[in-house]
Amino acid sequence: MLRRGRFGELVTRQLDLFAREYAGDIAEVQRRLDLYNAGDRDEAEELYGDFVDAVDLVKDHLEEIRDTYARTLDEETRESYEREFERMLAKRFPRFEL
Repeated sequence: MLRRGRFGELVTRQLDLFAREYAGDIAEVQRRLDLYNAGDRDEAEELYGDFVDAVDLVKDHLEEIRDTYARTLDEETRESYEREFERMLAKRFPRFEL
């Protein structure tokens, strides 16, 4: 059974929108990982750095989505929302956990 908290439906919509709007950035992360995995040993450090930079960019987008909504909430509600966002994010996009 799918467990959703108070913000489950909202976070699902936010992550759906994120997946559509940032599909190119998400694909770029996989492309960078593929390049790293296929790369020569002498290029590994640079290729891995490119991969990490791509992951960080996607994480920045996710933090912006989370924080923009969180700013509209009181402190107690904000903490609950952030926990729910991060729990659902970890399930759907584990590579981009915040």
